[in-house]
Amino acid sequence: MVTTVAKPPPQPTAAAGTPPIILKLSPLIEMDDNQFAEFCSLNPNLRIERTKNGELEIMAPVFSETGGKEGEIFGQLWNWSKRDGSGRAFGPSAGFTLPNSAIREPDASWISFSRLQALTPEQRSGFYKICPEFVIELRSDSDRLSVLQAKMEEYIANGARLGWLIDPQTTRVYTYRPDAEVQILQDPDSISADPFLPGFTLDLTEIWNPWHNLQPPAEN
Repeated sequence: MVTTVAKPPPQPTAAAGTPPIILKLSPLIEMDDNQFAEFCSLNPNLRIERTKNGELEIMAPVFSETGGKEGEIFGQLWNWSKRDGSGRAFGPSAGFTLPNSAIREPDASWISFSRLQALTPEQRSGFYKICPEFVIELRSDSDRLSVLQAKMEEYIANGARLGWLIDPQTTRVYTYRPDAEVQILQDPDSISADPFLPGFTLDLTEIWNPWHNLQPPAEN
């Protein structure tokens, strides 16, 4: 008996990626954190972030396959976080106000309970005023690699201790740490966050090939 694996359908391609739309508001409009949160709530179908200079970055929505990969990444991080019990995992819809005033939404992130408990009620309102200690960004077909690389550098400069930029287009993982050169892994089956997050290893099988375990419909 020959078993065949379903082939993924062709996906829209954007090798170079599409830069986000930049809206410059200052000096005509000065949008504070609460107004930005309200603006986002009025436009729930848009992916909106704020730069440290107050500019709004509006990004294209991700394709369904990328959304599934984001769910896989967050699911693995969430499962580890619940077992470990020392912090909380956040998904791609969670935004954070970084120390430089930028508001970013990493695809997956983690913050220790000790740092969360130190936040004041004001810092916990809206987009938490904190930079996650661990961040993951997944490159979608519409993302420019250079934009994500700059974002990873921003996370590290604002307090992140470990960051992974995962690029399915090239099957590469870029690892970011403070005061260290960026490490690039080519075609890894998995990547470990030891010793910073003891025991957390991200299985990349579903990221590189989300269709590998899907079987075609049985013939009648």
